[in-house]
Amino acid sequence: MIMKYRDILAFLLAGIWVNVSEFFRNEYLLKSFWVNHFTSHGMIFPSEPINGIIWLVWGFLFSAAMYYISRKYNLLQTVLISWFMGFVLMWLVTINLNAFPVSILIYAVPLSLLETFIGSFICLKVSPN
Repeated sequence: MIMKYRDILAFLLAGIWVNVSEFFRNEYLLKSFWVNHFTSHGMIFPSEPINGIIWLVWGFLFSAAMYYISRKYNLLQTVLISWFMGFVLMWLVTINLNAFPVSILIYAVPLSLLETFIGSFICLKVSPN
């Protein structure tokens, strides 16, 4: 599959959206949940630049997955498959490691669905399949 300009643009715009959404949600809306959770376990919340870089890479990999899923599926299917792969599986692992403050799920579920919906919409709108 040869990527065209619109394909690359869709991937980049979706990746920018995902990263802005993640940063806003986790640094402004939910940071206290994260810090309190880590503190309650005698740990320091990891907020070094390398952690931010790794999350930036995650955001672009997530947008790449959304883009490729959007090539075969409609908007609703792309959102649900992407959201399950990107968030539900990550949450299961981090909950299992006791590294996830479960109390944020009430906020994280709808916000992550919105993030995934808009990212999927960008992929399908900018580069229709």
